[in-house]
Amino acid sequence: MAINEGGRCVTADIAAGISPAAALFHSLADETRLRIVARLARGEVRVVDLTAELGLAQSTVSKHLACLRDCGLVDYRAEGRQSFYALTRPELMDLLAAAEHLLGATGHAITLRPGEPVSGLVDAEPEPAS
Repeated sequence: MAINEGGRCVTADIAAGISPAAALFHSLADETRLRIVARLARGEVRVVDLTAELGLAQSTVSKHLACLRDCGLVDYRAEGRQSFYALTRPELMDLLAAAEHLLGATGHAITLRPGEPVSGLVDAEPEPAS
């Protein structure tokens, strides 16, 4: 589910014994995939739009989308010659909300969900303790 140094999803490693929980967190452990997930949380999008919005090469975006598809977190629908990618699991938003809360509590406020620009994946100013 995660992409190894060779650029391939390590689904073989999962089949060899990595737990589903570890595989899920592995798949989200890459900043590019988190940026893609954050964008897809706002609605479906084409690869060409992702490359423009994220400033990444088409091959990079496609590689990470393939990994997220292998994990079952993303899928696409074809419309003519275009493919529109979307999140398949709305529960992912709950996980991202919990991650935001946890990071905020540890002094590393970050935005992973819709309503903020994709660049919101950088640390924000920590909220003052009450």
